[in-house]
Amino acid sequence: MSSDTAVRASSSAAPTGSGDGAAPPWRSVVRWEGGLVVVLAAVLLFGSIKSPHFTDASTLFYLGINTGYVAIMALPVTFVVMTGEIDLSVASMLGLSASTVGYLWHHGWSIWAAFGVALVVGAVGGALNGVLVAGFGLPSIAVTIGTLTLFRGLAEVMLGSLTIPTLGDRQFPSGLTDIGANSLPGSQLSWSMLIFLVLAVVFGVVLHYTALGRSMVAIGLQPEAAQFAGIRVRRIKFGLFVLSGVLSAFAGILDMLQQASVTYDIGTGLELNVVAIVLFGGVSIFGGRGTIVGVVLSVAIVGSLQMALTQINVSADKQNIVTGVLLLISVIVPNGGEALRRVRDRVRRRTVPRPR
Repeated sequence: MSSDTAVRASSSAAPTGSGDGAAPPWRSVVRWEGGLVVVLAAVLLFGSIKSPHFTDASTLFYLGINTGYVAIMALPVTFVVMTGEIDLSVASMLGLSASTVGYLWHHGWSIWAAFGVALVVGAVGGALNGVLVAGFGLPSIAVTIGTLTLFRGLAEVMLGSLTIPTLGDRQFPSGLTDIGANSLPGSQLSWSMLIFLVLAVVFGVVLHYTALGRSMVAIGLQPEAAQFAGIRVRRIKFGLFVLSGVLSAFAGILDMLQQASVTYDIGTGLELNVVAIVLFGGVSIFGGRGTIVGVVLSVAIVGSLQMALTQINVSADKQNIVTGVLLLISVIVPNGGEALRRVRDRVRRRTVPRPR
């Protein structure tokens, strides 16, 4: 059975809704993305009213600096969540890869060799997640919480209390650290945001116009049906975790270059930002539904809101409340209708008199 045939067979087996009048799945996606456009407009209006500097051209640059590497990690996590899994270890892998570069640079390695090793570390870490989840069938949330702690612990063992470069140590090459300090020539777009936008186009094409993308949707909707239809569920999931590890390592390199230094705790806590961006972008936590356009809009909303709150001197701790609210909205709103239907069904079953 060919890949396209398998995908069609699996998709035809997936439920389309309750009753003959059920709305096509794409309608909910369009409604969510339309809502994101409205939210983005509201955030931009809020920022321009509250902060006189929000409309400055430099705001776009700093938005890219603060959000670009997080947005890059959100793309592979989108694919992972589309298959019904999750990867919470991305921020720790960011820290481990950046720490690897710093450690090797501190011990005399060339910067490019250190980059290569860091990417290999990302692939190995992603493969570990993939083997445990796809190979052994363990729950991804438990596995990646474990590797989250493991990767951060390895970074701490590697660097300890050091900040690389240390006093008197070689500085990172200025031509590379300029990636974080300068924008694209003739614009206010940061390099990290440009990389994200290019990758977003690639990921969008893969998800929406290839057999692999249709396979991911089928796996998220009905993994057992996808397996019987000939889709290589385990292989795809394994590959997506490896991809997540590699791009998280790449994001760690970008973050390190932007800061021109590295400590073991770099990127701590960013996994919640990544998950919030993915879910708020309309990707279902249960898998099988979502678009890259929604994720891009979510990046714009979260980044703009953080910039506005920072400019009006809202502390980072209070901004975390916003992240938590976005996560709750992302889970409750798309599944609220189904939850209400279940409650109504339970009430009806209790009120219907039992036959004597």
